[in-house]
Amino acid sequence: MAHKLVIIGSGPAGYTAALYAARADLAPVQYEGLQPGGQLTITTDVENFPGFPEGIMGPALMENCRKQVVRFGTDLRSGRIDSVDFSQRPFKMRDSSGNDIEAESVIISTGATARLLGVPGEDHLMGYGVSACATCDAAFFRDVHVAVIGGGDSAMEEGNYLTKFASKVSIIHRREEFRASAIMLKRAQDNPKIEFVTNTVVEEMLPRDADTRRLGSLKLKNTVSGEASNMPIDGCFVAIGHKPNTELFKGQLDMHDTGYLKVEAGTTRTNVEGVFAAGDVADSVYRQAITAAGTGCMAALDAERWLEAQE
Repeated sequence: MAHKLVIIGSGPAGYTAALYAARADLAPVQYEGLQPGGQLTITTDVENFPGFPEGIMGPALMENCRKQVVRFGTDLRSGRIDSVDFSQRPFKMRDSSGNDIEAESVIISTGATARLLGVPGEDHLMGYGVSACATCDAAFFRDVHVAVIGGGDSAMEEGNYLTKFASKVSIIHRREEFRASAIMLKRAQDNPKIEFVTNTVVEEMLPRDADTRRLGSLKLKNTVSGEASNMPIDGCFVAIGHKPNTELFKGQLDMHDTGYLKVEAGTTRTNVEGVFAAGDVADSVYRQAITAAGTGCMAALDAERWLEAQE
């Protein structure tokens, strides 16, 4: 028998969708994926999610969401969905354990993954001075020196935003020329708090000392001269883009050139009836926990109403 609703992915979008769907008696099945809770599980303090005046740790917030969806009867399953067939209903899927599953409707909340440098120290210090989201974490870096890695619009935007809090922002880019649009680049160049460090790559992120899990400096290398240097720093923001987790849906659903799923304006509906998308997998603009949760709610309501219309 086909399930009424299968949710692929977790995080704020997936868990919120499961919460609303479970309370609507849709008996959702949710595959949490390889990283249950999504990007928030590598975030430390979350101060901009409503309802937590003292802030909350990212993993704790996701664990609370997980407990809440279980309370209302969501069938949580570990692992991931490895293949989908949206060509006919009920939709057919196969999970990472080789089990086949069918669904009348599907909500996709597989999120996006920040592109990282892959240098030593980056993973260890992520959330401890290293971040991939200035909007999320800039307020933790008041009156200190921070770096932004990248040369596109994202790097310029993050750099300008950080100057509202940091005393100084160094934008580090591997080339002399920038990929950013002219208007975004000029805005950064005109900002007195921003300096540019060009023809430079980060080779390693180093803690303040051996006993402290906190970023202390960046090991740099000049790509022209080969000269090595060390930049003492209080925060580092990697801004080289995000990659939506949509490989699974290529050839099945309409996507933008950047890989984000296309949804009908004002809804979470994809081009396939009965398939909905929520969170960062369809959002290249905001990428916040609260907006992901909001679209998760929308997706559950869209799915519920669509299922009612089929009946």
